[in-house]
Amino acid sequence: MEILYSLLNIIFWVLGIYLMLNCVYLAFFALAGLLNLKKSEKTAATYRKVAVLFPTYQDNDVILESAQTALTHHYGGVFEVVVIADGLRPDTLEKLNSMGARTIQVFFEKSTKGKAMQFAMDRLKDEGFEIAMILDVDNVMDDDCLNYINAAFEEGNKVVQAHRTAKNMDSSFAFLDACNEEVNNHIYRKGQAVVGLSAALIGSGMAFNFNYLLHLLNNIGETVGEDKQLDFMIAKDGVKVDYLNDVFVYDEKVENAKVFTKQRTRWIASQVEFMKKYTLVGFVELFKGNIEFFNKTIQTLLVPRILLLGLLFLTLAQAFINPFGPSISFWAGLFISLCLTLLLSVPKRFYGDKGLYVAIFQIPRAMFGMVIALFSIGKAKKSFMVTPHSSKPVEKNKN
Repeated sequence: MEILYSLLNIIFWVLGIYLMLNCVYLAFFALAGLLNLKKSEKTAATYRKVAVLFPTYQDNDVILESAQTALTHHYGGVFEVVVIADGLRPDTLEKLNSMGARTIQVFFEKSTKGKAMQFAMDRLKDEGFEIAMILDVDNVMDDDCLNYINAAFEEGNKVVQAHRTAKNMDSSFAFLDACNEEVNNHIYRKGQAVVGLSAALIGSGMAFNFNYLLHLLNNIGETVGEDKQLDFMIAKDGVKVDYLNDVFVYDEKVENAKVFTKQRTRWIASQVEFMKKYTLVGFVELFKGNIEFFNKTIQTLLVPRILLLGLLFLTLAQAFINPFGPSISFWAGLFISLCLTLLLSVPKRFYGDKGLYVAIFQIPRAMFGMVIALFSIGKAKKSFMVTPHSSKPVEKNKN
């Protein structure tokens, strides 16, 4: 029996140390994110030709509005709106072409964003494009976004991530998702950039040197997490991802638990995929001096924050009846530190909106959704899980 007690004690201490390292990582970059980044430049001596790419899967209505908005964007140089059309109706294609957007149709037995992007980029490679700006089907660029992106490339960057932010907060779940997006921006983008590391790519609102992206896509393979794969490939190449915290791209937030669960299933599947693929490689790269790659590896080992919050609450509760492992004060300290980290990472402007306090009550549903997602990751590997989109007006509030 004494051996069993010792084993239980070890298990709970190992769990405690692992969760503590999660909290330390998040807290460090949350504190770093409180520092300022330099203001982005808007003007440049040269205006590069830009391909604004909309990878689109069966979103017939939303893409019409997004493409029309993109076509009216002000840029000092030449840009072209390119819709990569997978499963769009003929009438949608006709409308897109008539409004001035270019369409490239793709046909795959199993659709992936990476394959669609690769096909389209290969079609465009001889047309003089220097920058590829990738947007989700519902994304809207803020004023002068392309001018800021171009200026960032003028400074020598090859990959740039804009600040993706909520397009809508019209339900409590959408507000919670908007908070989650901003916490990600604060910790994994601004905080990383402040200490000199690359910002994490987010899948849209990201711009690449055109030829470099084509090179990456030619080697990306088939994956449920193209942005994560690109992150690792870029880190392996020693290329830094710049972050423009004051340049916005608006993105629709999920409005209910069902869509949230579907989206997070794909995200967790992606995280697990790259954790298995790169954990050992990450330590090898660390000994080679590649801190960026190792940092990306560490991120795959972190518990998703909503699950981490729930797990710490449960470990704190069990400590009142369980004599094994860390003390109540240890678990309480971790739980409180995580709560403070999240509070620091939420934008100040959200605290003046009563929607935040309503959204907090959605956290248990989000936790439940994450648990379901955790046990559903096999679905993401077998099918192309697409988040449904709708046309939402942009609610601009960045102060």
